[in-house]
Amino acid sequence: MTAANGGTAPGGGAPAEKTVTGARDTVAGVVRQWQAVHPGLDTGPIEIIGRINRCAALLQQAEDAPLRRVGLTRPEFDLLGALRRTGHELTPSELVRETFSSGAAVTKRLKQLTERGLVERRGDTRDRRVAHVRLTDAGRDLVDGVLPEQLAYERAVLSGLNPTGQQELGGLLGELLGRLEGRLGALRV
Repeated sequence: MTAANGGTAPGGGAPAEKTVTGARDTVAGVVRQWQAVHPGLDTGPIEIIGRINRCAALLQQAEDAPLRRVGLTRPEFDLLGALRRTGHELTPSELVRETFSSGAAVTKRLKQLTERGLVERRGDTRDRRVAHVRLTDAGRDLVDGVLPEQLAYERAVLSGLNPTGQQELGGLLGELLGRLEGRLGALRV
């Protein structure tokens, strides 16, 4: 049993305390600790942002079994997916924007994927500094073959939430993301 369903907290410890939202998870324990140190402190943001960060960390640690079986990492698959879903060549700079990765990370991934024969690069005829990247037939076949299996895997990860809950969560996260993407510059100090 996990803390989320009333059992033990991660790592086998005691159940996490309920927070204002009634959840039982590791973030609930963090909130409880902050409330003990600063009883008047509004810990509401920790309950949301802390949980988003914790979920992201756990999802990143999770084994993406379908991708692993074909020898891909999540970031490599994201890069291949960007090329597949846009349906045309992209420059490395465009891939940086599409995948939310650094330029150095995209360069490294492109080198590995090129060596595997999944993407190919060609120079721009007008500007030698610009490269264009596209999927090879093997890259397209790999993405098309693994995508349904990867989506089924991700569906299983989310299966603890009912369809209505998934839809509500997707909507709320979409609203938050849209606001953050629109105001990111204003939020930086």
